Amino acid sequence: MLDAVAATRWLDGLQNTLEPWPWAYTLLVLAALAFAAWLANFVTKKILLRGLRKVVSRLPGNSTGNEGGNNLRVISRLSNVVPSMVIAAGIRIVPDLPPELVEFVIGACRAWAVLTVALAVSHALDAANDLYERRPDARNKPIKGYLQVVKIIVFVIAGLSIVATLLGVKLGPLVTGLGAATAVLMLIFQDTILSLVASVQISGDGRVRLGDWIEMPSQNADGDVIDIALHTITVQNFDKTITTIPTKKLVTESFKNWRGMQEAGGRRIKRALYLDQHSVGFVDAPMLAELEQFAVLGDYLREKQAELQQYNAGLQAKGMAAVNARRVTNLGTFRAYVERYLKQHPGIHTEMTLLVRQLQPTTEGLPLEIYCFTRSTAWGEYEGVQSDVFDHLLAILPAFGLRVFQASSDAMLMAGQQRLAAEE
Repeated sequence: MLDAVAATRWLDGLQNTLEPWPWAYTLLVLAALAFAAWLANFVTKKILLRGLRKVVSRLPGNSTGNEGGNNLRVISRLSNVVPSMVIAAGIRIVPDLPPELVEFVIGACRAWAVLTVALAVSHALDAANDLYERRPDARNKPIKGYLQVVKIIVFVIAGLSIVATLLGVKLGPLVTGLGAATAVLMLIFQDTILSLVASVQISGDGRVRLGDWIEMPSQNADGDVIDIALHTITVQNFDKTITTIPTKKLVTESFKNWRGMQEAGGRRIKRALYLDQHSVGFVDAPMLAELEQFAVLGDYLREKQAELQQYNAGLQAKGMAAVNARRVTNLGTFRAYVERYLKQHPGIHTEMTLLVRQLQPTTEGLPLEIYCFTRSTAWGEYEGVQSDVFDHLLAILPAFGLRVFQASSDAMLMAGQQRLAAEE
């Protein structure tokens, strides 16, 4: 009590001393108030940050020394409320200030406090998202879009509150007055509303998740999803470029998600060899003897020959001409070889669909399509297995008396010239 009385007497004496300079005492009090606000901010940050740094460092995911981040940004933002409250409380005791200025400063301090709290809530939501993304199942159901909606609501409320504070009106009547502008607000935020609906659908049915490989030609996107937000989906293409897709596009337009292929554990090979139809024919005895040396064809040729002999014997018993007899073809034998070769290949998934089929002949030749799945879904390994298969098939075609068809080549011409030169 004595200290307070002494302090009051000292301030009165100081005011009397500075009486010849009317604004000197006012400026001195303002400087003291500013120093008190700075000191309150400094002490608050020191106490809170030091006390909470250890707590934050023990949270999951901070074992690597990441003690900052969004968690401490929340505390840093909240600590800024303290100096504004000190100024709002102390500005009334500053002498000789116009009442309008005092009310304006108090309103500005309150508005600053509201803005600071809104920013702190935003950082808190970011921290919540960071913690959620550390969960193993977070990529399946991201919450970033929902949190961004909450941020929008928080900042809208904060903005209305700041306007009401600066205008000196209550928030309720201000919100009621804005009811007439609902249609305009709906028009302004139509993209946000559509994006929110799309985010709910995407999160609900899991059509897109972090890490998915999606392909959307209309948006020039072909790569991995690296971020799912309220308004955009970010895709890192395989050429390392970045494509941002409006979230609503994933609902209104078609795209391809390769997640099913990755989860199934097999990637499809669907490619055809175009054969020269003039090279298709029956297998004669010398070629049959050579083909019987292929280990994978042993059982096939024995079963086929037994089947044909039985069928042809029936024709002979009926007295039909030999031209009606069935014979082994080089193309049919090659198809059987390819099928058995693929089943024994270590890179081919034999538990999935495996077909070797002829397609409709075209002017480009007779397509013999290989339809199967590799065991590895990794891009490099998949291409390696596919190339290995077709390298082998192209190289072994001549053993079956077959040729690959291609539009133009001087190979036949050069072979004819070499044969003529040898005869001469």
